[in-house]
Amino acid sequence: MIGIAPQQAIRARALAIARGDRQPRATEPKIWFTSMRSLAEVLSDENLALLRVIREQKPESLRQLAEFTGRAASNLSRTLKTMERYGLVEMRRQLRTVRPVVTASEFLIKAA
Repeated sequence: MIGIAPQQAIRARALAIARGDRQPRATEPKIWFTSMRSLAEVLSDENLALLRVIREQKPESLRQLAEFTGRAASNLSRTLKTMERYGLVEMRRQLRTVRPVVTASEFLIKAA
């Protein structure tokens, strides 16, 4: 589940959880955005297609993902780092390569 709330509310929630004052419920969002605009930038049609390719093709490296998608590896790296910050993908390091793995592929959006 994805939540949308002001940055101040997201920070206050995180601090309350860290202090032990608040216990997150299973029904609460695990991924938070500060606006619909920021959500739309990260979950654009192009990026949703990228998540689908990663999930279905299971690329072994960024280079292989670049071959599958026709996108430059540098562009993919920036996009995937952003997605990793939001918990949508995990970048698994293996020797000299980095393999992207989708950690979230279905989304329910809840505005707070």
